[in-house]
Amino acid sequence: MQQIKPQSVKLPGFYRYLYFASGILLVAIGVIGIFLPILPTTIFLILASACFIKSSPQANEWLRNHKVLGAYLKNYQDKSGLTVKAKIINIIFLWMMISISALLFTEILFIRFLLLAIAIGVTVHLLMIKTKKVKFLSTKK
Repeated sequence: MQQIKPQSVKLPGFYRYLYFASGILLVAIGVIGIFLPILPTTIFLILASACFIKSSPQANEWLRNHKVLGAYLKNYQDKSGLTVKAKIINIIFLWMMISISALLFTEILFIRFLLLAIAIGVTVHLLMIKTKKVKFLSTKK
């Protein structure tokens, strides 16, 4: 697996704080995107990583090594794909959230069809992502 090493960028203090604050905001939006299926998660985390690289390489490393959020970044940046388990969990969660949104939060038929189309599109996209092979530990004696 390729390790991305952030380059140290010297920016004036104001810009570093602005990038850092933007990174935090983008992480927050990305986390919200985990629960709202029409809001993408990965792109916001990628943008947050870019902001952190310019403001705080330590924050970028924290994000890349985060137990939950780091997987979004690493799988995308390394192009290693998703495990079958991750695909199944993502698809189940996607359909749960879309169904809840369509049934409880709108009565407009057009919006319900739009949510259905989004769910189908995202499901197809997830299925087309490369499937990562999981290596099992051998139990040889």
